[in-house]
Amino acid sequence: MAGDSAAKIKAYAVPAVLFSLSMLYQLVLLPRAFPPSHYDVLGLKTYCSMEEVKEAYENLESKWNSGLEVPTTTEFIKIRYAYELLTNPIWKRNYDVFGINEQDHVLEKLSQQYAGEKFSNIALPLLRTVASDTADYAFNVITSKEFQSMFQDSKPWLLQVYSSGSNQSAQFANSWKRIAALLNGVANIGMVELGEVQVAAYLSERKPMGRFFFRNGLPSVVAFPSGCKTSDCLIRFEGELSVDAVTDWFAMAVLNLPRIFYYSKESLGPRFLAKSSPHKVKVIFFSKTGERATPAIRQAARDYWNYATFACVLWREEEFSVWWNTFGVESAPAVVFLKDPGLKPLVYHGSVNDSWFLDVLEQNKQQELPQLRSLTSEELGCDARGYSRAGRDTLTWYCAILAGRLGPELDSMRETMRRVQETLSKSSVLKAASEDEHSITAAVALKSKRLTLSWLDGETQKNYCFFYLNIESSYETCGPRRVRTDVPRLFIIRYERNATEDTFKVDKKAKSIWGFHQQIVDPAAQLSVTYNGSAKVSQIIQWMSNIIEDGDSRKLPFYRVKTPELVPEDAEPFWSRGPQGLLSKSMGTKQKIQRTIIRIYDYLGDPRIGPALLLGALMSFGSIWLMRTQQNRSVQSSQPSQADNDDKLKPRERRRERNASKRNLPPSITDFEPKDSYQTPLSDSD
Repeated sequence: MAGDSAAKIKAYAVPAVLFSLSMLYQLVLLPRAFPPSHYDVLGLKTYCSMEEVKEAYENLESKWNSGLEVPTTTEFIKIRYAYELLTNPIWKRNYDVFGINEQDHVLEKLSQQYAGEKFSNIALPLLRTVASDTADYAFNVITSKEFQSMFQDSKPWLLQVYSSGSNQSAQFANSWKRIAALLNGVANIGMVELGEVQVAAYLSERKPMGRFFFRNGLPSVVAFPSGCKTSDCLIRFEGELSVDAVTDWFAMAVLNLPRIFYYSKESLGPRFLAKSSPHKVKVIFFSKTGERATPAIRQAARDYWNYATFACVLWREEEFSVWWNTFGVESAPAVVFLKDPGLKPLVYHGSVNDSWFLDVLEQNKQQELPQLRSLTSEELGCDARGYSRAGRDTLTWYCAILAGRLGPELDSMRETMRRVQETLSKSSVLKAASEDEHSITAAVALKSKRLTLSWLDGETQKNYCFFYLNIESSYETCGPRRVRTDVPRLFIIRYERNATEDTFKVDKKAKSIWGFHQQIVDPAAQLSVTYNGSAKVSQIIQWMSNIIEDGDSRKLPFYRVKTPELVPEDAEPFWSRGPQGLLSKSMGTKQKIQRTIIRIYDYLGDPRIGPALLLGALMSFGSIWLMRTQQNRSVQSSQPSQADNDDKLKPRERRRERNASKRNLPPSITDFEPKDSYQTPLSDSD
């Protein structure tokens, strides 16, 4: 019997669990998801008119005044709160359509404040209305007619859904103005009043039963990325409403801009300056407030990521001596540009204007002695395919390159080349009579952009370095460091373009090996000369002038060859992978879990779940009972009874006894026919 009971319990476990869940949902979870509304407090139907609300409250008030009913303090607060909420047209609209009840915390606060007192001592009214006018903070308000046409602009949109009767919307007004100012020129800003029901419902969320709601109340901030024109791709802000939080969210999730981190005096050196690429300019912002960089500055950081790296520092008065001795910063806000090693920092004090900063960044994006890289080769004119900076009509131009491995030796020589460049720049504006004759040629070439001075990372660009420094000791300059000594070397490349080959076009399919070699060569001829003199500025200038004079006056061989490609020194930035790439995997997993929990919580308020669980329990119970009944019947039919077995065995036993008795009897005379016997034939009469 115990085994049968356990089998039955095990068989009916699923319907029992479903039935228990349905009862739990109907009796516990569903009432919590649908608490009594403010209409229920007044004994009214949902969505009734304000006149009916006033009439119901007056009837209750007359009973209280006459002494027929004396409400408790908590009951009076709930009834009065419902009356004030539902007699305000804006509050009633927000509550009926979107379920917004932003002053609900007043109920608990007043119940604790007036606990134990009579209801007549409660100060009225309970709720405060918005004192400010809508026009004070509402700008660029979008109506339903304008909503369809606003997506014609390619810029992303940031929208705030607000209510003219919302206290929280009024408190957020100044922050919204600041956000709009920070995003000016980067995105379009708009506001949608909750009275525009169609647009507000389009921007809201939906519960499983189809009701519109705003999860975090008002104001609600949503964004449409560039190219997004439907609600399927809009992004909803779910954090704390502040200027810093909203702008940072919009810059990263919508504009796909990088984040500029803050560093302290201890971490700025090892974590920023030491880890930043040596070929990039360092831009440091000093701030008193600690706010994040504006979207315009972050967009500049994205646009100039090949040239500069950015950092922020929180200014403290007690750290004045550190920043003054290190960078020459005496107050904040300020911007510091760190360019070549050993060069004095460039400091700008005062607030940063976006347009001004872009101009200054464009002027200082390169180092004083620019680096020859895959990105800057054509810009510097050190590319046989890009031709000279002086123009495509220039037939001969020069590029002086200092190559070496990063270290103190290269830094010292870079400083020498900066002084060479500075001397030539100053000489270009002086008269020839007052200058050394040997410096005039190089100075004029530099002024006319036929001469460029640059430096090359010989370790990263080893193929390019070995190609031009084809000498036995090139390993001291090019490639990985194998010896302790690093020897920077200066060489100059003479480029010559053949004017008759302007229409030169490379054939994509080489028909022969000769055609293949013709395909890979550069269109301009190249000849290089290595400098073997001292590190004096005057001797370097004299050598460069001699090279330029010989190259311009003498007819040199037209030697054209394929130059090794310059290796890109920067990997693809992480923000170029799209908004998903801005978040780490852990953050992405955390957000997915939170969204899943929120969706489950929303579905717990669906009244269809309880009946569905109950129906599933009944159906599973019925199907299990039917299956077990059929199994019992089939078992009983397959096992015959004892009486039937006796009846079936008796004929067999009788046949066996009869056969056995026959075997024991003696044979009869009729069993065998005698040998001499015969059959008498029968007559007709017989």
